[in-house]
Amino acid sequence: MIVTDGHQEKVAIGSGIGFQKKKNDIVNPNQIEKIFVMHENEKFQQLLSRIPEEHFTISEEIISYAERQLGVKLNDHIHLVLTDHLSFAIERVKNGIHIKNKLFQEIKILYRREFEIGLWAVRHMKEKYGIEMPEDEAAFLALYIHTMKPQGGDLHETIRQTAILQDMVQTVKDFLRIPLEGDDISYHRLVTHLRFVLFRIKGYEVHTLDEEMLAMIKKKFPLSYQCAREVARKVSEVYGIHLPDQELGYITLHIERLRTAQP
Repeated sequence: MIVTDGHQEKVAIGSGIGFQKKKNDIVNPNQIEKIFVMHENEKFQQLLSRIPEEHFTISEEIISYAERQLGVKLNDHIHLVLTDHLSFAIERVKNGIHIKNKLFQEIKILYRREFEIGLWAVRHMKEKYGIEMPEDEAAFLALYIHTMKPQGGDLHETIRQTAILQDMVQTVKDFLRIPLEGDDISYHRLVTHLRFVLFRIKGYEVHTLDEEMLAMIKKKFPLSYQCAREVARKVSEVYGIHLPDQELGYITLHIERLRTAQP
């Protein structure tokens, strides 16, 4: 609930803290488990008035668990966005509407700790509240948790980067015509490497690969190099991202490792 501490409005959280309370009533400090300042108090108050209290409680339990597991304090904005998302997701599932997370496998690999927290949340909702959520929801929760960590990044940019990775991997699969499943170790390696490629490109940090070594890679692994070039063409055409030749050399090596690992 929103409380006034001196001249500042804050959000106070605690079991039964708002029970039978009216405006200007005094709150027992012993009931307060967590208190923080949110610049969106009005939005938060509106949200709380429109959703079941249980949904807010569930969200706070997930946030507290995530902070304990990650050992960090999440951005206060998560109390608003996660509660809003979770309430909508619960109502959607109750109405028999299930949305598949198209980035499920990539999120599972890239944000492993956050995904594990999401799985815990799904189990927690079923065991404590009898709310059955699909595993896809664990991936959605993982994105929110990741982006609310210190230096976690923007949610939309995180989704965009994950979608780019998915397209890059799909290009490799289509080019080589190989079955590559989400639980395959080769899939994990490729996704992880391509993620670092995007990070390096974004930060203008490029691998140092001399021309002689690059020429040798092109000559020795022509098919994998062609595949790497196709990946580069796709991300340039669709996303406007340019992959330098040095990066193509490293991508070629990973594709070759993937290709030769196939039975």
